[in-house]
Amino acid sequence: MLDLPRSARLAAWGTGVLTGAAGLDAAVAAVVRDDEPHAVRWADGAPAAPGADPADVRGLLAALRAAGCGPLLLALPVPGDPRDLPGPAAVNVAALEAGECVVAEPPGAVGRWALVPEVTEFGSVWEPGAMVTWAVLGAAPRRAPSSSSVADSERELRLALATATQALANLDVARWREDAADRIAAVRDGGLARDALPPGTAPRAARVLQTAARVLAIVELASEDDGAAVTGFEATSRARALREVAQVARRAVVAAVNAHAEPVRP
Repeated sequence: MLDLPRSARLAAWGTGVLTGAAGLDAAVAAVVRDDEPHAVRWADGAPAAPGADPADVRGLLAALRAAGCGPLLLALPVPGDPRDLPGPAAVNVAALEAGECVVAEPPGAVGRWALVPEVTEFGSVWEPGAMVTWAVLGAAPRRAPSSSSVADSERELRLALATATQALANLDVARWREDAADRIAAVRDGGLARDALPPGTAPRAARVLQTAARVLAIVELASEDDGAAVTGFEATSRARALREVAQVARRAVVAAVNAHAEPVRP
């Protein structure tokens, strides 16, 4: 199965809860999955939540709904591609370290929240586990989002998918790694997990998210090895190409998840 980052699921399903398109129970299950129950930590300086500070995802989504928040916005910043960081500097550092965050904005002058996952993984490759705490931080005033449109992202992804697939084929990891053939088949043939997206997701956004998730999975696979008999120049060139297609895929995920901010036509 292909999947999306936790912040993408929280933004998509959280928006569903806030707009009435998704139920709270289904949203919590889709965000938490097989993790330990997610905790929520309200940091000093974050705008006050309505009522008591919620300590879990259910309470967090309920608080955002009670505050009258509109659609949640996703950011997937990484060093070298820090677009859509919510600010201020301390929040940006946390978001960059996580590689993901969600921004919630209540109406009026209350201020914005940046929701940043702090993940501690445990267990083994056979029985993995994760403890997740969503740090709720005070974000800077809203800036115009810089993500591409869903239509633009779909066009860019076609080339990115071809580039990533060719890089994986050139690497030919299946020849010398026992686990690679099954993983490659899973990436090639897999679709998004059934609960990755909430009801009512636009068909084009769903297509873009599935393709972007496939590109990111291919990049992860292809980045694990330098391959057989490649020169340093070839390895460097492939690494650069993979970084570029991963950048396209991350931007596509952001555009598709945030597509609720503008009309999307299938």
